[in-house]
Amino acid sequence: MTLLKQWQTLLDDLTKESYDDFFTEYSEAETRIYKDILANHDAPLHGKFSELAEKYDVRPVIFIAFVDGINTSLVNEYELDNVELGTELSFDVDFRKLFFNMLKADADYLYSLEEWKDILTENEQIEIAKEFKNSRTVKRDAPKIKRNEPCPCGSGKKYKNCCGKN
Repeated sequence: MTLLKQWQTLLDDLTKESYDDFFTEYSEAETRIYKDILANHDAPLHGKFSELAEKYDVRPVIFIAFVDGINTSLVNEYELDNVELGTELSFDVDFRKLFFNMLKADADYLYSLEEWKDILTENEQIEIAKEFKNSRTVKRDAPKIKRNEPCPCGSGKKYKNCCGKN
């Protein structure tokens, strides 16, 4: 079974009782790893999967979960189905994208880490936060039909008495 499949199976098998313990373990590991990556942002993280998991003192299933989480913030994403214990990994992180993705994941425990101040200025963080908020704003393709306008279905009735009744 691949590491990614183990991670997905673990998620599927979580019960109400095991959920809190697992996510405590995962979020603590994730925080440790990100603190190290951010503190050493000038020296990209690289090594064998198994060595990196050992370095951060996490189970392989937790480390593949971390890789799954950071993958979309890497310059070159990994095909996670192909990652094995002996796979060489190199994390060339796009830090602006990572900060954006942390906002998207609502991971305040990660995007508020003190280590960010050495990578992104406060203004850059505010700018990325605005980009994130704008990305979530839904814009209409067509103007809204007002209730007293003719119904667009062509019935001749007002919208409120036709298609807008539901």
